[in-house]
Amino acid sequence: MTTIMNRRHFLNHSLLAAAAGTASAADPDPSPPVVPPPVIKNRIGVSTYSFWGFDRGEFASIEKCLELAADMGFDGVEILQVQMDDFSPQTLMKIKRRAFTLGLDLMGLSTHQGFLMPQEDKRREHVLKTAMFLEQAYDLGIPTIRVNTGRWGTSKDFDELMKNKGIEPRLEGYTDEDGFKWVIEAFAQLIPEAEKRGVIMGLENHWGLGISAEGVLRIVDELKSPWLQVTLDTGNFLEDPYPKLAQLAPKTVLMQAKTYYGGGRWYTLDLDYGKIAQLMRDAKFRGYISLEFEGKESPLTAVPKSLAELRKHFG
Repeated sequence: MTTIMNRRHFLNHSLLAAAAGTASAADPDPSPPVVPPPVIKNRIGVSTYSFWGFDRGEFASIEKCLELAADMGFDGVEILQVQMDDFSPQTLMKIKRRAFTLGLDLMGLSTHQGFLMPQEDKRREHVLKTAMFLEQAYDLGIPTIRVNTGRWGTSKDFDELMKNKGIEPRLEGYTDEDGFKWVIEAFAQLIPEAEKRGVIMGLENHWGLGISAEGVLRIVDELKSPWLQVTLDTGNFLEDPYPKLAQLAPKTVLMQAKTYYGGGRWYTLDLDYGKIAQLMRDAKFRGYISLEFEGKESPLTAVPKSLAELRKHFG
């Protein structure tokens, strides 16, 4: 009996010592491992504008754009609202169903409105129109719409505006201060409409009072609402864009990424998307990137190249 107990004691002691030695050799430092921070990857969509571009009639159909986006490997689609000519419930539901069956998010609705006008009744018309856009987005299940301050309208046409780098004279007798008052009053009326539908308005850096980062932030910061944030367009700061993009990045809910294969229609920017991706990561932006191709090359070749460039840096 004594011999058996001695053997058991010996075996138990030997096994414990071996286990301790193995653990020590395998993990000399018992402190928990350092887990690296997660890599932020953004989902990437495409605006229907990238295909249609206001003049490519063969790509006017929203459903055609959805099918191209799915075939090219995008995650979602942003719809350019003026590209649509039928807003009946049946048409909206058909678009919503088609996007779902293609495995695409409908993640943005890009709209047009303007509040830089002294006539209160005309500004009210644009408020009502924008409320209608919010309703369309809600029906489509789209979480954000692009909104604008509008332009002063003193340029002969858009070509002249672009020739002047987006800068145009104010209406005679009025100042930017008048314009900011009109725009802020309009969006103050729209914020309850956005909240009611759960659709975020993203104010774009897009000419008018939105030509500068400071102009966009003045409006957004004045109203202090989660339902009015920023849609950031990488192609609308024509000079020294990176510090301006960085200013708006913390409030951005959707980023529109411009590319210019074949040369731009009005101008071409040599944008460093590696640098842009880093400043967006610094701002902890986790939302969608929406491609806006604005070059002369066929979208059938340029859009896939653009997607590859954006995936390289963002996804």
